[in-house]
Amino acid sequence: MIDYRIDLSQAHAHRFVVTLKIARPQAETRVSLPVWIPGSYLVREFARHLNGLRAEQAGQPCAVVQQDKASWRVLANTDGRRGALTLHYEVYANDTSVRAAFLDSRRGFFNGTSVCLQVEGFENGPHALGLTGLPKGWQVATSLPAQGGKHRFEAPNYDELVDHPVELGTFWRDAFEVRGVTHELVVAGHHPKADLARLLKDTQAICEAEIGFWHGRRKPPFDRYVFMLNVVEDGYGGLEHRASTALICSRKDLPEQGDKQGIDARSEGYTTLLGLISHEYFHTWNVKRLKPREFAPYDYTRENYTRMLWFFEGFTSYYDDLLLLRAGLLSPAAYVKLLTKPVNQVLATPGRQHQSVAQASMDAWIRYYRMDENTANSTVSYYTKGSLVALCLDLSLRLCASVASPPVRGKAAASRQPSLDGVMARLWALQRPIEEADVAQALAAEADTLAPPSQPGVPGFADWQAWLQHLVHGTDELPLPALLKAFGVDWTAKPPSLTQQWGLRTTDKAGALVVGAVMRGSPAERAGLSAGDELLALNQWRVRKPDDLKQWLQPGQPQQLLVNRDQRLFTATLPEAVPEVQGWGQSVVLSLPPEDRLDGATLGRRAAWLKTC
Repeated sequence: MIDYRIDLSQAHAHRFVVTLKIARPQAETRVSLPVWIPGSYLVREFARHLNGLRAEQAGQPCAVVQQDKASWRVLANTDGRRGALTLHYEVYANDTSVRAAFLDSRRGFFNGTSVCLQVEGFENGPHALGLTGLPKGWQVATSLPAQGGKHRFEAPNYDELVDHPVELGTFWRDAFEVRGVTHELVVAGHHPKADLARLLKDTQAICEAEIGFWHGRRKPPFDRYVFMLNVVEDGYGGLEHRASTALICSRKDLPEQGDKQGIDARSEGYTTLLGLISHEYFHTWNVKRLKPREFAPYDYTRENYTRMLWFFEGFTSYYDDLLLLRAGLLSPAAYVKLLTKPVNQVLATPGRQHQSVAQASMDAWIRYYRMDENTANSTVSYYTKGSLVALCLDLSLRLCASVASPPVRGKAAASRQPSLDGVMARLWALQRPIEEADVAQALAAEADTLAPPSQPGVPGFADWQAWLQHLVHGTDELPLPALLKAFGVDWTAKPPSLTQQWGLRTTDKAGALVVGAVMRGSPAERAGLSAGDELLALNQWRVRKPDDLKQWLQPGQPQQLLVNRDQRLFTATLPEAVPEVQGWGQSVVLSLPPEDRLDGATLGRRAAWLKTC
């Protein structure tokens, strides 16, 4: 048994004090702290917060020799009669994110990857965790199974131990049951007017829709689930776990008592929060149980590379809002409006023309979590473009089936036709880690003998493997306008703003207009502008905000922009307007046109796709 005791008595100093006992140590024991946490693909060096590691056996000190940045050798007494080996150390905890550990006089939170040393050779045996020194009135929330004693928990192995975060403090909690599974909602830091009963009800609707998606009316493969939501002044994020999730949102995003009710009455912030809850809960299956082959098992000592984050994050991003629709929390029109955001994010990213989503998945460790002023030019998000790849595949399956056997309006939603839902079910049925070839095979099996769609605006391919290869490993524009048109969705281009035409992203810093990024291939790049430049004047008129640029345009001639870089001034020459923005500044609006504008086949396809139950 590996036993951890985590003491909270130094909460005022942001320190967890950890005692680790190894009942039957080896003569030389190697311990290490993970360098990353699954679900967040960046080496985060958690060991930088571990201090004062020492060891003893029967009251006698043992030598501790550091091996590298995150591992140590402990030389136990060779006389086995001396019994258990005990390690003592502290972990500084002042990271308010969902990825690490936090402790102060009002709240505590930790992931095992930040505080629990892994003991080499004992990873697959039982691990126990106990909490002591809790301030008066504090509660504990975790999906770790209770061991029996107060604040004592047990896991069958190290992987399970670190996959159950722990929330500590005084918080609101309530629960509901779906398909025999108890779901607990824990909310810390909320304001008094927050309507947490509504949040609980809407979360239940999400869980019912997602369990139905994966299991129909059957029970899912877990007995208990915990949502841990930390509410802060300004924040957003989540991290999935096997039987729980850690979430952060802004206080303004919570529903308030007295808010209007109704399917489209939710605020944009609250809808975004529900989408986050939906996303992380979907991960309970897609990545925590249905894993990429490279994650079986995890290696906590280094990067774990996979080219499939477009599937595990991107497909999850596609389904998070779609399942809000199916849960009755969005109308079809509101859902289509939400689709506009990822479409525009990808269209505004020149990097999509230079890097595939498979490449972006591999580069997650050095690009996605380390964004800078050139990120949009060099890479594409496997979240956003991955969700659009999922959309393309879903619509492709539905379209090729409807062309072969057109749906009848009013019956389309009830009929069983090929869809991405069926692909996910086939992959889940494998009950093993998967690779890209499995996705291609599931697509082909779901479509049966139907070939990928061949429609105006949609490239033609002989088989589903080639179609998947094109979407995932290529950099061509996705055929979304044609596919969405076939499902009765209008794709309307928006006129680009002046800064979009020039290829500039600007920020307002204390009344100064500063360049945040310059888009690849744009007039701004050709003019020599750079991130960090301060835009002072256009055509000798002072500018302080983007609207000033439009105000001081001089028609029919090149525009002279006065720029400050490192306290030196220069003039950049830009065009009056750019007739066609290519690759860096397009944006669109997606909407549902009136039904009388569409034919019966299109309406049938739309009804089957945007079914709400």
